[in-house]
Amino acid sequence: MNKVRLSCLVLGLLALAGCGKKEEEKKAGPAGTPVSVVQAEQRTVEQIEESVGTLDSPADPVIAAEVAGKVLSLKVMEGAEIKAGQVLAEMDAQDTGLVRQSAQAEVRRMEGVSANETRRLERMKKLREQGFISQAGLDDVAAQATSAQNQLASAKAQLALAERNVGKTHIVSPLDGRLERQFVVPGQYLKVGDPAFRVVYMKKLRARLPFPEEMAGRIQPGMEVHVSSPGVAGVQNGKIDEVRPMSGATNRSFDAFAVFDNPGWKPGATVTGAVVLGRHANAVVVPELSVVLRPAGKVVYVLAGDKVAQRVVQTGAKQSDGTLEIVSGLKAGETVVVDGAGFLTDQAPVAVSHQEPAGKPATPAAASAVAPASAVAAPVSAVPAAAKK
Repeated sequence: MNKVRLSCLVLGLLALAGCGKKEEEKKAGPAGTPVSVVQAEQRTVEQIEESVGTLDSPADPVIAAEVAGKVLSLKVMEGAEIKAGQVLAEMDAQDTGLVRQSAQAEVRRMEGVSANETRRLERMKKLREQGFISQAGLDDVAAQATSAQNQLASAKAQLALAERNVGKTHIVSPLDGRLERQFVVPGQYLKVGDPAFRVVYMKKLRARLPFPEEMAGRIQPGMEVHVSSPGVAGVQNGKIDEVRPMSGATNRSFDAFAVFDNPGWKPGATVTGAVVLGRHANAVVVPELSVVLRPAGKVVYVLAGDKVAQRVVQTGAKQSDGTLEIVSGLKAGETVVVDGAGFLTDQAPVAVSHQEPAGKPATPAAASAVAPASAVAAPVSAVPAAAKK
């Protein structure tokens, strides 16, 4: 009997202790949701239009043989970096050398003929002054001297052409770049016009960005473009230098071409181009992760003590650094929730675990540590029960 009473007494004490603990928790209130916050920043933002396109080179000529002959040797292999004027291959120069020798001999012959006709003309002039020959005879000699001079000029032109053809037996690069393709091998006979190499200009690149028809009046040559490539750090700035319509039976789109200095990228890569349509001064911006969807629309949660206040906002241009322009509903300097915003409701208690520096957007990795991606844009009905309390 005593053991039964003792057991009942212990149970009663435990029940009283439990009730006391619940009463303390009730007085203390629910624990705040851990969040990170950042201050809304005021700065100039860009209104941009993005497009995913490809890179190519503004110049990629195919170098062809300018004289006929056999390829003796290759001086550069595919993929090599080359300079303008660098020899890429040597061709057999024997035939062109013989043509040059023939042209040189013809020049020497015509120099003798021309000199002889010039001396003859001088003699005929003196005879004419003395009256020994007629004016018609003098005119005939003068015509022969002029003809000899013209033939000498023609022979010299033929020699210059032969000299030039000898130089063309060295196939050279017309520009700085990279040897993209080799079409010939040693021993191959080339005719005039046969392709030998393809060289790609590498100092500058051109981004080809497709846009829909409705953007045709808004994107113009001279506009600034920010070009980025997946997996490559950095953004390159260029300008639209050409807008080319691509209209067809089923297509009304157009391509915009932007040229920029090459930071080491390669033609053929996929890029994202952001064309700057305009700029807004003194705009309020917050990290894109701080804006969530609710039945009331797009909202941010402004920190007010140990709670948050839901604020309906109107958004504007999205920025390339992960921030979003707030057109109305928020002022610069107000503190908004970033990580954990998807778990909150109006007047929900929060516990600030980290404050991001002003102007630095939260990273996706940090956001996922607090709120899953599906919760960021979740409506109120999808918020966990603990947050609704």
